Amino acid sequence: MDVFLSDWLNLLIRWAHLVVGIGWIGTSFYFMALDYSLDQAERKSPGVLGTAWQVHGGGFYHVEKFTVAPPHLPAQLHWFRWEAYLTWATGLALLVVQYYLHARAYLIDPAVLPLSPWQAVAISLTSLALGWALYDGLCRSRLGENPLALGVLVFALILLASVFYTRVFSGRGAFIHVGALVGSIMAANVFMVIIPNQKKMVAQLLRGETPDARYGRIGKQRSVHNNYLTLPVLVMMVSGHYPFLYGHPHAWLVVALILVSGGLIRHYLNRVDAGDDWSRFGWAAPFAALALVAAVYVTAPRPATGTAGTVPDADVLTLMQKHCIMCHARAPTHESFKEAPKNVTLETVEELRKFAELVLTQTVHNKAMPLGNQTGMTDEERARLGQWISQTKP
Repeated sequence: MDVFLSDWLNLLIRWAHLVVGIGWIGTSFYFMALDYSLDQAERKSPGVLGTAWQVHGGGFYHVEKFTVAPPHLPAQLHWFRWEAYLTWATGLALLVVQYYLHARAYLIDPAVLPLSPWQAVAISLTSLALGWALYDGLCRSRLGENPLALGVLVFALILLASVFYTRVFSGRGAFIHVGALVGSIMAANVFMVIIPNQKKMVAQLLRGETPDARYGRIGKQRSVHNNYLTLPVLVMMVSGHYPFLYGHPHAWLVVALILVSGGLIRHYLNRVDAGDDWSRFGWAAPFAALALVAAVYVTAPRPATGTAGTVPDADVLTLMQKHCIMCHARAPTHESFKEAPKNVTLETVEELRKFAELVLTQTVHNKAMPLGNQTGMTDEERARLGQWISQTKP
């Protein structure tokens, strides 16, 4: 496909992914806040768990939540599902357009594992399906009855997946796959558990039976999981724009810290919505901040190991010709680009000096460039490049 049209396709799918994702996340946040704000003391209709008065957009709303289900099914019932389905579908389409069709540039790193594109795609799809199966199995096991134990096991599952991905894909590909796995689990929770359980309860109502509260409890469990995973998955999905997250050997630790900080922030906000006493949940805020500080420390750039002597300009130009010019030239030869990414050209010493700090960060510290390390740039070459940049500083 023409590069220009491919970029437009990428943009449109990304735009759609953001729009439907905002809708899904918004409903998740709203209904969790609604649950926590229910007043169980107000006089209410039979079978109602609690009520909430709300004001928005110049109007007042009075909402009731039933303990299990209403005695009679209303004429119109609004379902919240397509936001989740379309978020996953557009996310998969974006994965195809960005990573599958350009697997050698974005998904594969020969220095990590020499894969062919079809092998990388097969591993990707298989791992997403297997990850859901393992998660679902944990939830359905006896351990699923213990929220704390289940939470620890789900945390461990995501960490194991992140370690696996860093041993298979490029750093960029590994991080986006952690996000894709978590997002797939969240969408499958809606498609495979929450909506089917709600349909079962509706069917029982239509038959004149009392709905089984167990279906609601299971659906609520998965909904809570989705809520707590929302903030971490957002970071994973934008990680491709921030190579410092994945450009080092301890990317799995960054994943762990993001899960902890995002989960704790969500817990803090949920308890605020519930109106709990601050002394019961206030600890979550400083621990979330501590996890974020730890993530900043882990991802901080480390000084590159210098090489003996002075690195000549000619040697650096040779490195540029070998590893960078295919993309960062006025007329790139790489199949994915018609113009230099971000208008960064590195064809002369003057241009390299101009973009020295960017090159130091992306190539020497984060090792995000060359894309997928397609040219096989070695650590020694990165060190020589870092040495040249340091010796040219005033």
